[in-house]
Amino acid sequence: MIEALQSSPLLFIGVTFAFALLLGSFLNVVIYRLPIMMDREWRQQCEALAAEPAAEVPEKKFDLVTPRSRCPACGHTITALENIPVLSYLMLRGRCSNCGTKISPRYPLVEFATGLLSAWTALHFGFGAEALMAIVLTLALVPITLIDFDHQLIPDSIVLPLMWIGLLMSLFHPVSGANTLFVAPADAIIGAAAGYMSFWLVYQLFRLATGKEGMGYGDFKLLAALGAWLGWQALPTIVLMSALVGAVVGILLIMFRGRDHRIPMPFGPFLAAAGWITMLYGEAIRNAYVTFMF
Repeated sequence: MIEALQSSPLLFIGVTFAFALLLGSFLNVVIYRLPIMMDREWRQQCEALAAEPAAEVPEKKFDLVTPRSRCPACGHTITALENIPVLSYLMLRGRCSNCGTKISPRYPLVEFATGLLSAWTALHFGFGAEALMAIVLTLALVPITLIDFDHQLIPDSIVLPLMWIGLLMSLFHPVSGANTLFVAPADAIIGAAAGYMSFWLVYQLFRLATGKEGMGYGDFKLLAALGAWLGWQALPTIVLMSALVGAVVGILLIMFRGRDHRIPMPFGPFLAAAGWITMLYGEAIRNAYVTFMF
């Protein structure tokens, strides 16, 4: 099987797409349940510190596996046939098979986007260790993006392991090189430290100047993780690209959707998108910039 995947790029991309669709279904669970799990854990910690209940916490077990997925309207348990990525949504015409309640199209969109991004990554890197690790990073950025979009938080349980994987991965590639995902240990360590400290410094300066918090600690950690994976050289591209896109999106939302500029907007999705693009095309972007400027 490995030889077939190695010899046939089309097969490798197809298998990656199909497998990522399945993982996209699981990522939907992570995106929905992980913030709830975090909230329950925080409530329990408050109860322990205050020595009295801070709020009612359900006693039933709730994690990424238990209980099984159900329709929020009627409680119908989702069967295996109703949980096939994208296809089940199309066959059910976007509605619960029991009560007919409309199912959000976001679920199949997340599954399809996960498959598409993973397949594009496989196409870019080709069969090998680089593609495998790049797909891992891609899969991690999907829930980070949507959880931050929904709740304005980036879970430590995803971003911290991601950073450590990036640092450990550098040990197997002692020298950084062009057109490669892997970076040397020194570049990864400096990238993680510089990624965290640069945003931390901006945060502190903004707070001193305005008395407000301009971003969350999750953004520091995400940039640190991207620095560990892609090296310190990638940080300027990631920061500039994410800031530019974030500013454009924010202005468009204010102009056409009437969004209140005082309402904070999550920055994690822009960082994640910029990190993914830099992972694939960072070298080309830097070369194009140098050529254009000089």
